[in-house]
Amino acid sequence: MATRQLNIRLDENLDRRLGALAERTGRTKAFYAGAAIEGFLDDWEDYFLAKDALAEFLEGNDAAQDVDSIDWDGLGR
Repeated sequence: MATRQLNIRLDENLDRRLGALAERTGRTKAFYAGAAIEGFLDDWEDYFLAKDALAEFLEGNDAAQDVDSIDWDGLGR
């Protein structure tokens, strides 16, 4: 996969913590920064999907279902 460079400014404490983690684990600071950004994006994408789904439900005419009425086995769980 192609990569792109992103330059960011960190305060001294955050840079020190990131450096210490990288040194202790043998990974790079860039590895942990990328992992942190990926996790952040995953969380916010999930948030907006849920927010949009709720808005769509509230604007629609569908009735809510009681959680006990759901056939979980039929959902592949």
